[in-house]
Amino acid sequence: MKTTVLTKSNVFIIGPVATLLGFIINALYLFLSGAFNIQNIGLCIILFTIVINVLMLPLTIKQQKSSKLTQVMNPELQAIAKKYKNKKDQASMMKMQEEQQALYAKYGISPMGSCLPMLIQMPILFAMYQVIWKVPAYVKSVYEMYTALVNDVLASAQMQTFLSDFATNARVNLDKVGFTSDSVVDILHSMTPANWAAFADKFPDYKTVIEQTAAQAAHVNSFLTINITDSPFAIIKNSFANHQWLALVIAILIPVLAGLTQYLNTKLIPQPETTGDDANSAMNSSMKTMNTMMPLMSVFFCFTFSTGIGIYWVASSAVRCVIQLIVNKRMEKVDIEEMVKQNMEKYNEKRVKQGLRPENISGQAKKNLKNLQNPVVEDEEAIRNKNEKRLQSMKDSTEYYNKAAKPGSIASKARMVEQYNEKTNKNAKSYKK
Repeated sequence: MKTTVLTKSNVFIIGPVATLLGFIINALYLFLSGAFNIQNIGLCIILFTIVINVLMLPLTIKQQKSSKLTQVMNPELQAIAKKYKNKKDQASMMKMQEEQQALYAKYGISPMGSCLPMLIQMPILFAMYQVIWKVPAYVKSVYEMYTALVNDVLASAQMQTFLSDFATNARVNLDKVGFTSDSVVDILHSMTPANWAAFADKFPDYKTVIEQTAAQAAHVNSFLTINITDSPFAIIKNSFANHQWLALVIAILIPVLAGLTQYLNTKLIPQPETTGDDANSAMNSSMKTMNTMMPLMSVFFCFTFSTGIGIYWVASSAVRCVIQLIVNKRMEKVDIEEMVKQNMEKYNEKRVKQGLRPENISGQAKKNLKNLQNPVVEDEEAIRNKNEKRLQSMKDSTEYYNKAAKPGSIASKARMVEQYNEKTNKNAKSYKK
């Protein structure tokens, strides 16, 4: 299969990931076309998003487990940080790192466990942008629908001159690559319906082949009445001019949904407990700021990027929300205490083999573990015990002070004197007032 100039880049990680994603997109396109006679890139993007997120489900579950275990481990981690707080020499810093690594090993946690999903998602996002921007490079059927017109363009200097005005929009550097089959496909695939109309009017001798190619491109790139190669901003501008109100609403809705679904996704992800530690407080504050800013950035990017990117963004966030709900339900049934126990057993087996003394979970970590296992029950039990102690204390005090002494006893007479004095003092105070 021929490839377009820009998509098959040699960028580290991005290029190979784009090739892999392109293979999946092509497979989905062939499946839809063969099984349902549907040729639609927007639908392929949605199906692709579902496939990728389902494949990443085990990684998501592992991340959530690591997050729970980290909450149990945090007291010991903070104790290490406090121990070396004012020690900035290299030996102390190395020792602190060694103790932290040993602590992570003790609980069976990878320090990079929480960052790994993000590190995986970022190359996928950038590679997906490449695939959507240059779909013909990866979907053979899409590439081939431009072939007839490409041959005419390569044989006509006038048509090349006309198309050179759209090279920048297609991100094709003609000074470097010139007019080739791949560069022409890049340019044609990036053209909007208005560009196609101008192209047909400019070259009436080729009008039939231009209009046929434009119709095929519109069919493949059309999603809910809009062209996914256009940006929502461009669609909004054109919709106002042509009174296409449905396209206008959809163009606005896609970036807005991208922001809303991502915001909802951040709310569904369990957040770490806030502690009094300065480092943790600063980190939690940064996380809250990022959780607020990222949805807003999604809205901005989806307005300026091609609509295909926006569709991917919305679909990806929506699918992650559903998956997160499933993961949250699953995590409610996970026995964190059993996980800690198993990890501790594995860790201590290694220590015994090394001739070292086995270690146990700290007291504060046990308290954290108990709270994580059943925080609601723990809170209710604590409140109930506190109320019971308060009521018992009031009862004991009442019984003590109201306890009657035996009639005629010295204690009884002393109590009478005490009550007389209390009454006299009250009357004196009233008289003074």
